[in-house]
Order: sequence, then structure tokens, then C-alpha cells
Amino acid sequence: MNNTLTLWHTPRCSKSRAALALLEDAGRAPDVRLYLQTPPSEAELTALLGKLSLSPRDLIRRGEKLYRDLSLKDADDAALIVAMATHPILIERPILITESAAVIGRPTEAIAALL
Repeated sequence: MNNTLTLWHTPRCSKSRAALALLEDAGRAPDVRLYLQTPPSEAELTALLGKLSLSPRDLIRRGEKLYRDLSLKDADDAALIVAMATHPILIERPILITESAAVIGRPTEAIAALL
């Protein structure tokens, strides 16, 4: 088990708050990254996608108005990564990251898989 946990967190998001509560209830104190205030770089997103074993399209919030406004429906992977780095509101949340893996906390119970 990895001891280092980082939670990409948005306090206004109920799923994100639930993920943090789940971790705290399990006696784990993750490093909390308020990624809307400290956006990830393109390189960080690329590394995260590798840990998640997902494509950029799987990480992006397609329901966000900004997704439509930026016309990202037909964008390639590189453009999606740039969009998420530039507009972190587009990143699905919450995300729990360990040294070797990561998981999107939707449903919140998915977080337990990394504990």
C-alpha cells in the first residue's frame, strides 16, 4: 500500500467533499490539492492519465458549458489536455492519486480501491 495520497479536491463539489470524508473516516490524511486554484500542467495531466489508464476524453467534464463553448467535442487528445490545463474546471473530480495509481472518485466508493 502506498502511504502518499493526494486528493485533487473542489470544496464546492459534493462528490469531492464525500471523497475527503471517506478518506478521513478511514484514518487517512491526504495531501489536498485545490486544483482549481493550482491547476495542473499539461505534463501533470499526461502523467495522471497514465496512472488512471484513461484517455483525456474520459477525464474531461463533457457536461460543462465551457466544454461546449470551446467546441471540444471533436478535439484531439492534445487539445483536450491543453483545455484542462488552461481551464481546470473541465477536469472530472475528485481524483485520488498514489505513487503508482489513481482513481476518479465517481462513485465515491471507487476511492476505497486505492486504500
